[in-house]
Amino acid sequence: VMSVFVTVGTTSFDELVETITSRPLQKALQRRGYNKVTIQYGRGNYEVKDVSSADYSVQGFRYKDSIAGDIANADLVISHAGAGSCLEVLGAGKALLVVVNEKLMDNHQIELAKQLYNDGHLVFCTCSTLLETLDSMNLTSLVKLPEPKTEEFAQHIISHFAL
Repeated sequence: VMSVFVTVGTTSFDELVETITSRPLQKALQRRGYNKVTIQYGRGNYEVKDVSSADYSVQGFRYKDSIAGDIANADLVISHAGAGSCLEVLGAGKALLVVVNEKLMDNHQIELAKQLYNDGHLVFCTCSTLLETLDSMNLTSLVKLPEPKTEEFAQHIISHFAL
């Protein structure tokens, strides 16, 4: 079983949820070999209906205490561009496709996604380019996030804030 986990975090991102559950997107995921999709759809208006057939399933939920297990069990994570979600997925060493919400006005999320993309850690797109991105993306070229160097980080903080 090849699985995809989709998360919108604590926000609502109905456009992503609707796009992911559309027939063309479901077909694209199947073409890539994915046959199980789990969608965390947050406080959005669009609810995911569970669908199951012999070779493909979609399940959804609003929230749970931790999505770490969903991330760990996924072969691919498709996420909104929230910093927390991106870092949790990359920290777990998972392939990440970030979908930027173009409707957010002050979009610092795009800057984060672009930087992580430029550094080779993730693939990113918008809802309107998600289908072509899924068909063309090369996940094998992604670079794992380096392990945090806590000692260096602590020294950096101390030197900056003279604690």
